[in-house]
Amino acid sequence: MNRGIIVAALLSALLLNNAVLAEERNYPKAKVSFDDFSSIVAAVEPHRKKRLVSLDAFLKMSKEPNTIILDSRSTFRYQRIHLKGAKHLSFTDFTQANLAEVIPSFATRILIYCNNNFEGNEVDFSSKVARPQRNGAIARQMSDQEKPLMMALNIPTYINLYGYGYHNVYELDELVDVNDPRLVFEGSMVEASMPGKAR
Repeated sequence: MNRGIIVAALLSALLLNNAVLAEERNYPKAKVSFDDFSSIVAAVEPHRKKRLVSLDAFLKMSKEPNTIILDSRSTFRYQRIHLKGAKHLSFTDFTQANLAEVIPSFATRILIYCNNNFEGNEVDFSSKVARPQRNGAIARQMSDQEKPLMMALNIPTYINLYGYGYHNVYELDELVDVNDPRLVFEGSMVEASMPGKAR
């Protein structure tokens, strides 16, 4: 028998065997629990209502001991512009270990904000809004009148912080113009627009 035919037959048998094994393999369920998430949301809802603060309160608290501002936007957006002094951990990088590096104590007061807290810079603070999408001219007109869904990053950030054991969280509750003189930003975009000083 030709050696090439034997090699081809063996490879074919091996591939078939691997395909059968792959079909028979039973993976465990993913590490995802909607029930766990729902129970955290239920606990967070009344907790969060008491911890929504104005810009004045947010800024006053930020200067007090044992307090940090946490920016959970993407690394790219954070590096371009963020509130001065804010610590960063992208929401996608939230784990118990990563959070402990940034916030070692559960007692630390954590102030959070997201894109939906600022207006006047739609590039770096673009609002996370879901608008209804409909086909047809009449349907589109009707969808334009429907209330859009606010998809702010603050909510999942708050829920996840709470779930990881950080309950001393306060959230900025105002939509603030980026040119408000009370705000001080830093980052590459700020440095590029104002050489030599952060605003």
